[in-house]
Amino acid sequence: MIPPNMRSLLKLCYLLVFTFLLACGESAEKSTSKERGTEKISAESTDKDSVSSKKTIVFFGNSLTAGMGLEPEQSFPSVISGKIDSLDLDYFVINAGISGETTASGESRIGWLMRDRIDVFVLELGANDGLRGIPLSETRENLQAIIDTVKENNPGVKIILAGMQIPPNMGPEYTEEFRQIFPDLAEKNQAYLIPFLLEGVAGIPQLNQADGIHPTIEGQKIVAENVWDILEPILD
Repeated sequence: MIPPNMRSLLKLCYLLVFTFLLACGESAEKSTSKERGTEKISAESTDKDSVSSKKTIVFFGNSLTAGMGLEPEQSFPSVISGKIDSLDLDYFVINAGISGETTASGESRIGWLMRDRIDVFVLELGANDGLRGIPLSETRENLQAIIDTVKENNPGVKIILAGMQIPPNMGPEYTEEFRQIFPDLAEKNQAYLIPFLLEGVAGIPQLNQADGIHPTIEGQKIVAENVWDILEPILD
């Protein structure tokens, strides 16, 4: 077992590595990742035609949701889909994660998903904004715009916000305000909140891939549990 003080140090190292690699690396592959993400969404939407009577859960996020570095079926939305199937729940999961996504790019494409009904919407965006130093007012506005679009097109939708954290290199005030965005928006919109998506994974080397920032298969399973703790009670 990793001592608490060592785990805190590892978590800080993780966040610092997260800053460098995610800010520099994901942008280079964003175009290719978007193509893969679009293909994935299209394929899953096609599958959805055969189960149109089921309710829909959409995971809308960046590389963490997309399962970067792993097979699609190893991403946490797919792990959750497996749970749902094993429990014979009347829901269908769509993974709409794209690597490199910011809240601005997410806001620009959210309308495309409105062609189908959404019953549960899991919003996992914002980390790339924080790592790039985007004004936090813009991040708040973009996230709110995404939520508004989903609500306007899906009355009665249940929304879950995935909380994220960023390293302290942007300064303590920026870092704390960023962290606070998610509980603030959850309260404002009567949405559900995952306090920290990567709880139990961030800073633990054996649960992250070689880049130090994207969860391994086992890490994705833990992330899935973090999400499931909030998601499962609201499934009816």
